[in-house]
Amino acid sequence: MARTTQLRTYTVREGLLDEWVRRWRADIVPLRLDLGFEIGGAWVDRERNQFVWLVSYDGPETFAERNALYWSSPARKAMSLDPDEYLLSTDDRTVEEHY
Repeated sequence: MARTTQLRTYTVREGLLDEWVRRWRADIVPLRLDLGFEIGGAWVDRERNQFVWLVSYDGPETFAERNALYWSSPARKAMSLDPDEYLLSTDDRTVEEHY
């Protein structure tokens, strides 16, 4: 399958941005990497209380199939991390690299 990259923008609940970043870095990133995803970077926009990151997958499955594997994995379920406790909204966009 072709490489797929998503630009993800999360609006985080007031007062939880730093905690979200810690949990994302400690829990989400290692599992994503273990499952073959690549993290292209992550940024915090404190003015808007947003967290922005790039996640890519280039493997035998589609991004959607691999993402479903991530969500259904025992390791993800063991995290006890419910995004709804932290995130007010999410905007996931599939983007193409041109530079």
